[in-house]
Amino acid sequence: MSRLDAFIMRMTAQRDILDFIVGNVVLPDGPILEMGLGNGRTYSHLREQYPERRIIAFDRVVGAHKSSIPEASNLVLGEIGETGQKFVGCGAALVHADIGTGYDDQDAITLSWLPQMVSGMLAVGGYALSGLPLQVPELERLLIPAHLPPERYFFYRRS
Repeated sequence: MSRLDAFIMRMTAQRDILDFIVGNVVLPDGPILEMGLGNGRTYSHLREQYPERRIIAFDRVVGAHKSSIPEASNLVLGEIGETGQKFVGCGAALVHADIGTGYDDQDAITLSWLPQMVSGMLAVGGYALSGLPLQVPELERLLIPAHLPPERYFFYRRS
């Protein structure tokens, strides 16, 4: 599969699962955390779908399109593995983490801290959506829409 096709598949899966959540899941109270602002496309989509929610975005540096940069109070810059720790216990309704690199060795390092951090950020009954598997006992893996490849994106609920 070409890198372009893989990117399109990832973005389609991301959008389709986010839209599925909007239409089928009642989120608990709490903020939405966007781990990896990137260009700001997903942040923009979340902002449209959840205009009443506080959405906090994390990234190393700002690289987003100017229309998709949160105000300073909702933008956390620095190494996500470090800055995100300050949000453990914040009772997030939804955490979206699309910070995989596609390099197994680098993703293994991310997976050494990301699952525990995301689980700790979520409220009980909160949801996580990730491009990397988040395998910790507190997160129950949920089914994604049937038309998507099952290992392309991962959806969880915090017990």
